[in-house]
Amino acid sequence: MERTFAQLRETLYSAVVADACDQFGLRNQSIQLSLPPQTTTGVMIGRCRTSTWEDIFSEDPSPYELELKLVDSCQTDDVVISAAGGSTRSGIWGELLSTAASNRGCAGVIVDGAVRDVQKMRAMEFPVFAAARCVYDSCHRQRVNSIDEPVEVGGVTICSGDIVVADEDGVVIVPQAKSDEILAAAWDKVHAENVTRDAIKEGMGAIEAYEKYGVL
Repeated sequence: MERTFAQLRETLYSAVVADACDQFGLRNQSIQLSLPPQTTTGVMIGRCRTSTWEDIFSEDPSPYELELKLVDSCQTDDVVISAAGGSTRSGIWGELLSTAASNRGCAGVIVDGAVRDVQKMRAMEFPVFAAARCVYDSCHRQRVNSIDEPVEVGGVTICSGDIVVADEDGVVIVPQAKSDEILAAAWDKVHAENVTRDAIKEGMGAIEAYEKYGVL
């Protein structure tokens, strides 16, 4: 990738990346679920690390085993994807996992389910996007049953290595095979939008600006 993730976070946002996906015929890359930011309001961009969760109703002989393995294997700029099928049986992500993940350079987490310790994670400024909150611990309630396998969240298939862009507008997944081209197109569109915006601020009409710059 020509630009660092830090540079991408300073410039890109979910809507412009979704537009770039459209340009390449990938018109269904935005997760169609409400996964609002729980702890920060900025843009989270990183490399996906996937996990699937299941509800359990008996004592787990090895609680936390796979989730800890995933966190300890995270690398700088990874984003943990926790596909829990929307379950709110427990808060599967909290302060301690955030601390461990942050120490590994993890850029954040997306949880299709519930989280807890929100105030403490907010104080850490660790990006967390989640469907809900729940005070219960995951032990003997939910567990990870796979890591780094393709998952489906809100109609979008996500694989480890894909790029995720998330902010207050939504969550967009960029397939790894097309990520360089799509992110470059999004970068170019941001700068074209800036030119268009400046022209409109200076008095150019919206129709004229669109006809001249082709950006909306």
